[in-house]
Amino acid sequence: MTVGFDISATDGAARTGVVTLAHGEVRTPAFMPVGTAATVKAMTPEAVRETGADIILGNTYHLMLRPGAERVAKLGGLHRFMNWPRPILTDSGGYQVMSLAGLRKMSERGVEFQSHIDGSRYDLTPERSIQIQHLLGADITMAFDECTPFPATAEVAASSMRLSMRWAERSRVAFVDRPGHGLFGIVQGSVFADLRLESSDALTRLGFDGYAVGGLAVGEGQEAMFATLEVTVPHLPADRPRYLMGVGKPADIVGAVGRGIDMFDCVIPTRSGRNAQAFTRRGKVNLRNARHTDDPRPLDDACRCPACRNYSRAYLHHLVKAEEMLGPMLLTWHNLTYYQDLMADLREAIAAGRFEAYASAFHVQQAQGDIEPI
Repeated sequence: MTVGFDISATDGAARTGVVTLAHGEVRTPAFMPVGTAATVKAMTPEAVRETGADIILGNTYHLMLRPGAERVAKLGGLHRFMNWPRPILTDSGGYQVMSLAGLRKMSERGVEFQSHIDGSRYDLTPERSIQIQHLLGADITMAFDECTPFPATAEVAASSMRLSMRWAERSRVAFVDRPGHGLFGIVQGSVFADLRLESSDALTRLGFDGYAVGGLAVGEGQEAMFATLEVTVPHLPADRPRYLMGVGKPADIVGAVGRGIDMFDCVIPTRSGRNAQAFTRRGKVNLRNARHTDDPRPLDDACRCPACRNYSRAYLHHLVKAEEMLGPMLLTWHNLTYYQDLMADLREAIAAGRFEAYASAFHVQQAQGDIEPI
């Protein structure tokens, strides 16, 4: 294993620690802002770092289409290309390819698909996905998999999961070990406990630097997601990072940390920021709402971001209504800061042995909702 993972404290199933990678350390629990196409939308890399992020996510599918992995490699790799000198995890492209529906053809070998941009034809196999991620220079490479659709029958989920396990083995063979760079396997199996255990065992036998839980947050609901984590996580190696892909809402993150997850990514904070939605310590706020027209207060008086330090709700509401680009920029900065502060609070609570008390207080505060305008 060339990726270091030191657990400094546990509290029940929750744990906090540090993942050591080629481009720096990642404090866990960690939230990775999504920089799909070599940019976190509406943010500069410097601003992303100011929120407290240690690591961001890029995507194989989008970057292979444009500007192209070979071009990025020629220009010095993804870190230099996008001016982010810290760790990067790259999604394998499997989820995006599977979502193309009629534009793809899948086989044991891999997936043939048409670009959603210009219709050009591409061939993505486990070997090519790993090669692209190597060219990009990812600190954490993800095994190529099929994200099982939901709902799925047990038969469909089993076939999909076993294909992903065969692809995981090919990904493992194709991956080039080098210091500070790791490969994560992805557990599949939909909401079926026996399939999740079979997948976990298959990946553990292969041996990966970390283990992701995929195929969740695709419509199954929070209760089913948590139940699946409760079955899956105890069967993953305790000394390796655990990553829940595509999650999520703040309450999902708190619940998943309590079930032993270390790493998260999701487009929710950035997408919400572009759509006038802000996360606060008292729940979500819609800045399109007319109630904010004359409100001089900050969005969240406990927040350190520029939107809260320097601007009123009234001004943010004005930016949204006027469709000024500064509005999405400030709200995205705020949301990413909120998420990073949430992760910092979780790390602190676990280290102090008060995770359950923190989680209970979090849910109570969120349930109270946003305070009425003055």
